[in-house]
Amino acid sequence: MKLFTPIALFLTIITSNIKAQDTRPDKLYSSSGFGLSIPIGKTSYYFAPKFSTTLGLNIGLGNGGLFLYPKLSLHAYQFNQIVADEGYTYKVQKGRSTTYLLNVALGYRKIVDKWAFYGFAGGGGGFILTPQASVNAATLEVTMKNKSNAMAIAEAGGGIEYNLGAVNLFAEISYMHGFRDIENEKFNSVPISVGIKPNLSKLFKKR
Repeated sequence: MKLFTPIALFLTIITSNIKAQDTRPDKLYSSSGFGLSIPIGKTSYYFAPKFSTTLGLNIGLGNGGLFLYPKLSLHAYQFNQIVADEGYTYKVQKGRSTTYLLNVALGYRKIVDKWAFYGFAGGGGGFILTPQASVNAATLEVTMKNKSNAMAIAEAGGGIEYNLGAVNLFAEISYMHGFRDIENEKFNSVPISVGIKPNLSKLFKKR
């Protein structure tokens, strides 16, 4: 629960700064990115990177560079199981693992002409799904299931944006740490993504 205390604080900040946001030109962006989440350390023993996506929002706080950054990470990995799960005899190799992780971060953006540079840090959680396989030797059938690994996370990173009017192009890199073991090892990865951030403030203003 301590990890989610900052979320309540951030929401309080948003409420107290609604009037100030009225004059800010970049108070609301949506974010859509794609790339890879690269497992590091002992996480690379059981995960290998595959295509990943992220969805998020940048919500401006006040008239400065602060913003709230809720982000959903839909990362995918190749899963090479090291230890068979309880009740399962076989270890999955070259399977597919996916994540559903929501991070809520506080960030700061510095705009220089058409460029912007930003950093962020926050916490959250969600689920990492890992496959399990059971084999029926009599019928020669393999049954696949997914194990849901609940995971609290912390994430910090930064990025760069280039303004194209109502849309920003961005590239972002971060470090994600999980507070629970998978395959008896902590989860650590470096997500790298590129994508677009439509400035919803400008779109709504035009209407």
